[in-house]
Amino acid sequence: MRILILGGGTVGSSVAEMLCGQQHEVTLVEKDPDLVAALDDRLEANVLRGSASQASAIFQAMPIDLVLALTGVDEVNILAASMAKAMGARRVAARVYTDVFFDQSSFDYQDHFRIDRLLSVERFTAMELVRHIREPGAMLIDNFARGELEMEDLFITKDSPVTDKPLMEMRLPSEVRIAAINRGGNVSIATAQDRIVPGDRITLLGKREDVEKVKKLFHTQSFKPQTVVIGGCGETGFHLALILQNRGYKVIVLENDRDRCDAVMNALRKSTVICHDARKRIHLEEDHVGEADVFIACTPEDEDNILACVEAASIGTKNIMAVVNRPDYANIIDRLGITCSVSSRNVVAKQVQAMMNTGAVISRNSQIFGRGIDVIELEVLEGAPITGDMLRNVPLPAKSIIGAVIRSGSAQVPTADFQFRAGDIAIVLAQSDTVSELLKAFQSG
Repeated sequence: MRILILGGGTVGSSVAEMLCGQQHEVTLVEKDPDLVAALDDRLEANVLRGSASQASAIFQAMPIDLVLALTGVDEVNILAASMAKAMGARRVAARVYTDVFFDQSSFDYQDHFRIDRLLSVERFTAMELVRHIREPGAMLIDNFARGELEMEDLFITKDSPVTDKPLMEMRLPSEVRIAAINRGGNVSIATAQDRIVPGDRITLLGKREDVEKVKKLFHTQSFKPQTVVIGGCGETGFHLALILQNRGYKVIVLENDRDRCDAVMNALRKSTVICHDARKRIHLEEDHVGEADVFIACTPEDEDNILACVEAASIGTKNIMAVVNRPDYANIIDRLGITCSVSSRNVVAKQVQAMMNTGAVISRNSQIFGRGIDVIELEVLEGAPITGDMLRNVPLPAKSIIGAVIRSGSAQVPTADFQFRAGDIAIVLAQSDTVSELLKAFQSG
């Protein structure tokens, strides 16, 4: 694929290195002359000096399959991605830091500027950490449906009025899907004829309030709220605390910057925000971190996160996680008692990798479920067969399910009477061996 990366900083250069290693044709644009020289020596890419905000920097690299605007300035990234789309780039993504660009209540920046994906390194990193601590193995897919939909696993412990009958007879709310069934470690896409029995782990997909209502119909494994201490309340720590507090966790945030503490308290009203330094043992002891179920170090510096984890382990915390970006620290993580480390670079690399597709496919993720199930984000192209009739009458592979649709920036779970239009975005779960057949419904006729 032909890929243009705008911005050669830490994120841009690491993504470029990954894509070059996969033999893609990469062009990287960076305005800092010293950085241009260093990257030109280091990368097997076409490294150019220029400004991402100027059309000439993008035009000289066209035609392009994928544009990744990864500078350190939100507005530049949005402008550059939008210009690239207007020039004919097939897919464009823009890195953004500020929350306002994700807030669709006042203005939908992504839809207005025709950007396929807004990338938030901090949000993605928080989500990756959440996946390691949620129980019983629940998952979130907000990067697929702009945060409006949630996918959650339930472990069925005993019979209920809705078990041991075909799914078509359950009469569940149309706004919720049973997307997959895990029986004895074998995961499969749920079909209308499937039955749920005790011992199954099922995956529900829908808006959070609707999912909560459906959960009450089943006898499930009870959720024991855990206490999670987050060291550092930068953007990653903030998003992590926000997600966890809304899921019923007891969240304690330690942040040594008084102004930052004051700034986040209104949004983190369900959490306890303490102006303490997570690197200092005396503060960890004072806040009873040793009694917490999980400690997560999320400061901007790898060394500070490692130090905080070592101190937390020394006072008895059993489950310890950290954001660690430098690859050369990987060998010492386990030896220091850190249970899990997450690299922001690797998280972004996964997001970019999922976008390396052609045709109607915007992204394809095989890691959420594994075992031969893909979660695919598809654009409905003009003249696609799926636009010709109501969903109930469209022939789709048996082992596939349309979990959600994004239309005009809003996500919904489609009913059998729903009819697709060109430009809609569909979130589809499918067995990997049925994807080729599935794509025929979304491609141009």
